[in-house]
Amino acid sequence: PNGGVLNNITDRLLWQDPDTLELHPWIAEEMPKANKDNTEFTFKIRKGVTYSDGSRLDAANVKKNYDLYALGDEDRMLTPSEQLPNYEKSEVIDDYTVKFYFSEPSPGFPQSTSVMNQGLLSNATLDLDDTGFAPGNATAISGSGPFVIEEEELGTKLVLKKREDYDWAPPARKDHQGPADIEGINIVLAAEDSVRVGSLVAGQSDIARQIEAPDEKHLKDQNLEIFAAPTRGVNNSFHFHFRHPLLADKRVRQAIIHAIDRDNILNTLFSDSYPKGTSILAKTAIGYKDQAANYAFDPEESKRLLDAAGWREGEDGIREKDGKRLSVTFNEAVPQPRSKEMFTKAQEMLKNVGIEANLNPGDRSAQQKAMKDQDTVQVRHTMTGRANVDTLATWLDGTGRNSFLNYDEKTDSFGDKKLQK
Repeated sequence: PNGGVLNNITDRLLWQDPDTLELHPWIAEEMPKANKDNTEFTFKIRKGVTYSDGSRLDAANVKKNYDLYALGDEDRMLTPSEQLPNYEKSEVIDDYTVKFYFSEPSPGFPQSTSVMNQGLLSNATLDLDDTGFAPGNATAISGSGPFVIEEEELGTKLVLKKREDYDWAPPARKDHQGPADIEGINIVLAAEDSVRVGSLVAGQSDIARQIEAPDEKHLKDQNLEIFAAPTRGVNNSFHFHFRHPLLADKRVRQAIIHAIDRDNILNTLFSDSYPKGTSILAKTAIGYKDQAANYAFDPEESKRLLDAAGWREGEDGIREKDGKRLSVTFNEAVPQPRSKEMFTKAQEMLKNVGIEANLNPGDRSAQQKAMKDQDTVQVRHTMTGRANVDTLATWLDGTGRNSFLNYDEKTDSFGDKKLQK
């Protein structure tokens, strides 16, 4: 998980209190000044902040960070971020003042400057190409955070060492200022669940990340603490690529929803750490609205909807229409807990109403590519944790993260203009 590294080696312009969600200055000297329609934001930068390579963090460096992050660099094979839609440019006003410009109102920009992906990097680091940011080159990455990567064992270990000169924590963090209290952090990659849990129980590690739900009770019985932080954004959910011919009829999408028994999945695969969603947004998200009725388990309603949409059961029980089988493919969300097991349960439930479900194989890069092609994946398992007013809009925006594949590059068109609007 990237956060365990990025949160320790980089700082951000703003800091978001995880309890109150309030934004506070960090590398910014004060909260940014925005124009009336939220298309321009001016940040004043703290003086005296340095990177681990000794270079200065100033307005020109912040501009360089954001221009690369938002616009990418095709020649270096560095892709632009989907987190900064409508970014036009940044401008250095003076040594410690930078101004950002957007082509459309972007009220979520200040919050985005607090997320781990917008951790600030030194100029020398920003000059690297894609191989410079790849595994094997971790010690060359220079941030301004309280730790620096001292050692890397490719694919197995990172050693982080504290910076003795660190003295620019968010002023709102009154509980601790100055250098870290610990000398360093050893991050060991252990792919097997049993190894992570075993090392924790044996006292060989202090923290283990990504504990599977069945292991939670075992750890609690050993008097170990489980910390289950919920998403503050888009829930762990299945998104429909609804422009695909098989899903274009709303009734088919509703039939898939009503065919899946979420209580069964939660009770058999998960724990109390995984509450049932009642909306595409988490209960803790800004703008949440209870829509639980839309997700009720009702397989008879699924069958009625499919009948009404003209899908009839074939010889093997899978529904057909105009010579086509009702067969859809899901991705495996590799970073999400128990994605494959969750699909297997859903597959069984969908079969009960006459829908065939397949799982797209492959690692994370293969899945990322597949999720951009509706002919490969029609149902996308996904989520996002950002606690921001425009999280849902950014996620569904066809010109942004386009999770529903509402926008089609080939035809330069939106399948649902109202949704996009």
